[in-house]
Amino acid sequence: MKLFKDLYNYRELLKSNIKKDIRGKYKGSFLGILWSFVSPLLMTFVYALVFPFLMRGSGYDSYTTFIIIGILPWTWFTTSIAQGTYCIIGNGGILKKVYFPREILPISVVSSGLVNYLIQCIIIIIFIFIYHRPITVNLLFLPLIILIQYLITLGIIFVTSAINVYIRDFEYIINFIIQLLFYGTPILYELSMFEKAPKIIYTLMNMNPLAIIITSYRDVFYWGLTPNLKSLLILLLFSLVLVSLGLFIFRKLSKGFAEEI
Repeated sequence: MKLFKDLYNYRELLKSNIKKDIRGKYKGSFLGILWSFVSPLLMTFVYALVFPFLMRGSGYDSYTTFIIIGILPWTWFTTSIAQGTYCIIGNGGILKKVYFPREILPISVVSSGLVNYLIQCIIIIIFIFIYHRPITVNLLFLPLIILIQYLITLGIIFVTSAINVYIRDFEYIINFIIQLLFYGTPILYELSMFEKAPKIIYTLMNMNPLAIIITSYRDVFYWGLTPNLKSLLILLLFSLVLVSLGLFIFRKLSKGFAEEI
């Protein structure tokens, strides 16, 4: 409850931080906020040129749409983790001079990423209309999926941003783990393709929270199906535990931020 009270009392600071993160990312560039559209589109088209040859007979009406539905939330996740892990060190000067709830920094990173993702969802909607993908009532599950991804990302950043203050190499370790995680997450493929793989590999891939999230996005956006609600509810519970644990660790370690930065 203290967190919600602090966020309310410092809501203007939170808003300004979110705006700064969104504007600062593209500050000085010619296209500005349009890079939110251009960057994922360029990445998607690169994959779309190569992987259809490897995915022949997969049955996708539009492999580009299939990829972009996975790329955009993955970009939100990875960008937030990278920026969030560095957010305490990057704001070290302010932390030493002004008091405010330190939790605002990780929260503003994830929130600005969410705003970018919601803007980028326009791209998904456009591709859905172009390729006549089914638009069903199952889109109502989208806020639940987004909420789960938000909470999981925030929980991770609470931990990584705090540890990175004490172990400066930690952000490089996190970046390496994210690169490995990319291949274990069904962004360019479906999990069902690995059903005949060794059982332990398929089990581990199914336990990947991001695999469940990306699959759920595809269920509601691409296939027009109801996502696996049992998996989502379990993941929601997991995300709440992760945020609580992450917040506990963050607050414990935050006591030494000023001395370490």
